[in-house]
Amino acid sequence: MNSQINLQQPEAVLTVPKVPVSPMGAIWRTIRGYILWSYERGSLHYDIMVTLILLFVFLSPHLINFKDKPVERIPSSGMLITPDKSGGFIYQIPAAAVNAAGGADISSQLERIIEPIAGAVSITKYEPVKDSAGRTQSYKVWVNKE
Repeated sequence: MNSQINLQQPEAVLTVPKVPVSPMGAIWRTIRGYILWSYERGSLHYDIMVTLILLFVFLSPHLINFKDKPVERIPSSGMLITPDKSGGFIYQIPAAAVNAAGGADISSQLERIIEPIAGAVSITKYEPVKDSAGRTQSYKVWVNKE
């Protein structure tokens, strides 16, 4: 028995039968790679993911209404704020900032003056502060934060 071992040619070659990959399997594998962020940096799929994120960041404020408009600022000079015993605040607003003529709703005007400073508040009560001649000098407004 004169047998020599040839290392260049293996005697038994193991062949694994290839399972055909369906197109849906490849699609799901790609989607799973996007979700798990498993693509290498610099590859086509990595660049696509980064591009989609950047598009979302820069285009979503134009397409989605986040209702984050700035609050209208009404100048309010001379306003005095003091804490209330019940945990709220008392705002003293000059009468010149409020238009009480013509049956205007004073409560809504006071709320529009206070909200840019305090945020969302609810007015519990208000009363006019009058001078000795009976003219309204300012309004005391009791508010609670919402």
